[in-house]
Amino acid sequence: MGKNLKTGRQLRPVDLAREHGLSTQAIRNYEEAGILPAAGRTAHGYRTYTPLHAAALRAFLALLPGHGHQTAAAIVRAVNEGAVDEAFHLIDVSHTQLLDDRRTLQAVESALRDLERTTASEPGAGSGPTEASGPGGTFIGPLADKLGIRPATLRKWERAGLVRPRRDPLTGYRVYDEADVRDARLAHQLRRGGYLLEQIAPLIAQVRAAGGLEPLEAALGDWRGRLSARGRAMLTGAAALEAYLRERG
Repeated sequence: MGKNLKTGRQLRPVDLAREHGLSTQAIRNYEEAGILPAAGRTAHGYRTYTPLHAAALRAFLALLPGHGHQTAAAIVRAVNEGAVDEAFHLIDVSHTQLLDDRRTLQAVESALRDLERTTASEPGAGSGPTEASGPGGTFIGPLADKLGIRPATLRKWERAGLVRPRRDPLTGYRVYDEADVRDARLAHQLRRGGYLLEQIAPLIAQVRAAGGLEPLEAALGDWRGRLSARGRAMLTGAAALEAYLRERG
């Protein structure tokens, strides 16, 4: 064991494993991955651990839910190597990502609210040459005018997968049905919020997978809950990491 590591009472691999419902092989794997400091050895070559190793394992397992396996392992490994500032940097990156995810959720919720208000304030569909064949269909020009954008923008969004209009069998013109109009409106709101097309595409896909805006509310609630749980898990992980840092001295 490294000379800077506290020794304390000796623990067997099974002692560390039992506390967390792990296998002794998992303990060995964590040591080989650098998540645990190097174990001591008995005269017969058996691994021996100390309370310091137990604290390292607790820190890693506590960091896991909030940061994910790769980052949690990198954080503890950095501490074990004496690179505490690098560990703090990795934690900062995770918190920044969580903040970005929260902002994305807020942007989607804001876009949906704006979309619902806009839709509710509009009169029913008219009649005449602006309508395409099929119920609720509209051509590219009228839709672009309604959104205050150029038809070329709608064509660009189509190439990016944000809208998927069908083609009128008689004229070959693009026809935007109600779902397409919904997706175009949502894309428009998010673009106004500064989001890139590649960021919007997966959000539009979520709307389609949910079957529309109303079912998406439940998905957004679940998303919000998962972000909150992740933030709380980061706090729990920070407390365990602080305990490990104190143990190291």
